[in-house]
Amino acid sequence: MMKKIKTLCGVLALLCVGMMPVSAQNVLKFNADKKFKIVQFTDVHWVPGDSASEEAAERMNEVLDVEKPDLVIYTGDLVFGKPASEALSKALEPVVSRRLPFAVTWGNHDDEQDMTRIELLEYIKDMPGNLTSTTAGISGVTNYVLPLKSEDGKKDAAVLYVFDSNAYSSLKQVKGYDWIKPDQINWYVESSVGYTERNGGKPLPSLAFFHIPFPEYNEAAQDENALLIGTRKEKACAPLINTGLYAAMLNAGDIMATFVGHDHVNDYVVDWKGILLCYGRFTGGNTVYHDIPGGNGARVIELTQGVRSFKTWERLEGGKIINEVNYPSDFQRE
Repeated sequence: MMKKIKTLCGVLALLCVGMMPVSAQNVLKFNADKKFKIVQFTDVHWVPGDSASEEAAERMNEVLDVEKPDLVIYTGDLVFGKPASEALSKALEPVVSRRLPFAVTWGNHDDEQDMTRIELLEYIKDMPGNLTSTTAGISGVTNYVLPLKSEDGKKDAAVLYVFDSNAYSSLKQVKGYDWIKPDQINWYVESSVGYTERNGGKPLPSLAFFHIPFPEYNEAAQDENALLIGTRKEKACAPLINTGLYAAMLNAGDIMATFVGHDHVNDYVVDWKGILLCYGRFTGGNTVYHDIPGGNGARVIELTQGVRSFKTWERLEGGKIINEVNYPSDFQRE
């Protein structure tokens, strides 16, 4: 009975954290030059006891030393072996040891070992720099908002939305991967409306991060008129059900780009009707398929305060930079 009470208290504590403003935990803001840099790591797939995972640590450490980001976001599939707690600690060690602000969303593999999504969230909640949170009353676990303050800290200047894209379809008649649910989309829309209203009716420049790409990634990549930059070696493993998240983002007018992982041999970005659909760069080692030219690495995103634009590139072994683009200027047609 006591064990059940302790578990319930832990869950309630997490839900309370999800309702706390981020400012109460750790304020993110643009620097004096009005820049804000994010490093996206994805699909670390750490297997405890497997030396092949060390390649992931090497690359993460190298990227962090060179880029010195303001925030690191892990877009899922950190864990790929037991014990999950050890895998998660190892995957996060490069940021935790540097006390960098970081945020996590779960992928479809993270809770396949010996810990649930809630237990994984509970495990990392007190790690230095952790901004990962949850929102009560909606599907998934890692749904939360990270506002970025202006350089003087006086106002919200940009917004980062983190979604839990769940794992696998629970419907017998629908195979494959799960999808971001209508209640999650409603939460995003309500949050977006709130930020827009507080900004005098003007949408704040925003980005979204999740693990499994939505169906529009395939639609955009297959359109001969869409400009695609990067590597596409497989079809996006998107859900078969389209719940309308992309449409909601278009209507809200705030999201400039989405960033996903999941498909290890894709790293492309493609402009789709005013939103840049982006893959991160596979970060893991040789514990899972990863036959992408150039090897593992990370995606880097640099925002500039006060403008609806950003720069993004990929950082590989030895500090090599590839696929640097400016959005939207590099995608505008004459």
